[in-house]
Formats: sequence, C-alpha cells, structure tokens
Amino acid sequence: MSAATRLAASPDTPSAVDRLPGRALLRVGPVRVQIRRRSVLVAVALTGLLAMAMVLSLSLGTPYVAPADVLRALSGAGTPYDLVVLNLRLPRLVLAAVAGAAFGVAGTLIQSVARNPLASPDVIGITQGAGLAATVALTSGAAAVLVAPAALAGGLVAALVVFALGTRHGLAAQRFVLAGVAVAFALRALTEVVMLTADPIDGLRAQVWLIGTLAGRGWTETTWIAGTLLILLPVLAWAGWALNSTALDDDTAKGIGLRPVARRIGLAGTGVITAAMVTAQVGAVDFVALVAPQVARRLVRAERPPLLCAALLGALLLVLADLAGRRLFAPTQLPAGVLTAAIGGPYLLYLLLRGRRRPS
Repeated sequence: MSAATRLAASPDTPSAVDRLPGRALLRVGPVRVQIRRRSVLVAVALTGLLAMAMVLSLSLGTPYVAPADVLRALSGAGTPYDLVVLNLRLPRLVLAAVAGAAFGVAGTLIQSVARNPLASPDVIGITQGAGLAATVALTSGAAAVLVAPAALAGGLVAALVVFALGTRHGLAAQRFVLAGVAVAFALRALTEVVMLTADPIDGLRAQVWLIGTLAGRGWTETTWIAGTLLILLPVLAWAGWALNSTALDDDTAKGIGLRPVARRIGLAGTGVITAAMVTAQVGAVDFVALVAPQVARRLVRAERPPLLCAALLGALLLVLADLAGRRLFAPTQLPAGVLTAAIGGPYLLYLLLRGRRRPS
C-alpha cells in the first residue's frame, strides 16, 4: 500500500495530505475532499472532447448541418435545421452520452471491487443475463414494452447468482471474477439455444438487440438511465470516496475502522444495478465498461479507475462509436456495439498479453 493511500485512508492527517504532490484538499465545513490536480485536468480535457464530438455528431449526416447552425439550434435561436438537429439527432446523441457514462461508472465500480481490469458487466455475466432474458422476451411473442424490464430482471438475477457464488466466504476478488466468467459462458450458451429454436425473424431481432444499437431509441431510454443515475447519485457520491479504500487489504481496512466486505458489496451492487439498467435500455453494447475505466486510470496515473473521468470517457467512446456506425458505411448503419467491439477486442487482447508478461 502506498503512502498516498495510507494518508487518504486516515482521517487524522489533513496537513500531510495537503503536502502530497499533485493533490489538493478541498474543505467544505467539516467535510474534506482530496482532489488530484491531474484528475481535474483530464476531466476538463475529456469534457471538451465530448462537447466537440457531440457537435460533430449533430453536424454530420444527410443533410450536413454546419457547426454554427448546430449551436444556434441548440440555443433556441431558430434555424432551418431545427427539426434535424433537435428532433432527429439530439435524442440519440444524448442517449449515447448518458449510456456511455453509465457504462463507465458501472465498469469502474466493478473493476475496483474485483481489483481486476478484466472485470466488467460484459465479462462477469450481467450483460449475458440481460441478453438471455431479452432474447426470451423477443422470441416468445412478448410485447415490445416488456423487453427492457425483462432484460433488467435478467441482468439482476445473473448478478445475484454471481454474488452467491463469489461471496460464499467473503467477497474475494479472484473468486468473484471466476464466478462471473463461468456464469457468463453458461448464459451465453442458453441464449444461443433459445435463438436456434426460435422463429428466424424473432431470432434476427434478438441478434440485433444482443449486438447493441441506439437506432430508434431516444428520450424514453435516456430518461430511464438518467433517472437511475439520479436516484443513485448520493450512493455514487459515497462511492467516489469509498473507492479509496478498495486498494487496502482487509486487515488494514479493519484497523482504521472500515468494514471492507460490506463496502465492496455496496460498491459492486451499485455497479450491477447501473449496468443492468443501461443494458436493458440500449442492448448489449460491449467493452465500453471494460475499456473506459482502465484508459481513464492511465490518463490520470492513479492506482484505481477515477469515477468521473471514466464516466466522461465512456460517454466519449459511445458517442464516437455511434457516429462512426452512422457514417462509415452510410446509408447503411452499423450498430454501436459493433464499433465498441472493434475497439474493445484488441484492448482485451492487450490486457491479456500484458498480464502474461508480468513476472509471477
């Protein structure tokens, strides 16, 4: 455990924390919040990039809308392109940003608890549980309005199974990840069985859902995801602070008055709920929750993925993936999940190869 982590975990060393290089201590009454200056700079840079990507997404298409006209339409000044910008492109764009941010948050919480860069909703079974439930709903003639609730329930049930298998003797990181991978493979196999035995048209609908797409979706899905994040906001604020203790071993954490197992379960549960909700609304958009936290961690040069930067990076990745999916082969549109898989697959191989090169 590093000196920075020990000082961050101790409530009695504000002056020492103040002196840590690259850090500042923000005091609001009795509350002290430690801020990494590099985290702030990275967050500002990612916010700027996200804003530019969003304007670009609203501009590109048929018809092309100049960025100046996009900004005028967003400001309410009135342009001939208001219908295109505000009604056709903006709902899908906002959904991409909100869903990407939610994936980044979920991946950060789950990876920090598991202490494993490979732990993400699409690796430990949550996405597969949602996919199985959605596939059953889509191939059984259920009403379209029931697909998202079924997917949400499937993701949560899969998470409960993973927790039951991975927390039998406390939440051990390795056991948790192995249990998640096993559940993910089993659920994926069941999904394939359901699709093979279904009507071909229904199976195709399920396949599109499993890939993950934002086409035909907008404000309704955004409201559900944003509402979930809003309800969880107090918990997420606590999580941003509680993540500082995930790097501590159990004996050290207990020695300073923390309850490490309960804290990890709370963090993982928050990540699971977030991941299940966003997957239920936009489908199985893989690898955003895997890539965003680790890239954000490397940008910030921190011991754990930073929550805010991971959310911003997740939003940026999904906005760019959706834009590329719309324009690369226009007028044919590729689902956003295809583009995120194209990014995440090589990154996953990089993590695996990097892990193999480490000395045992």
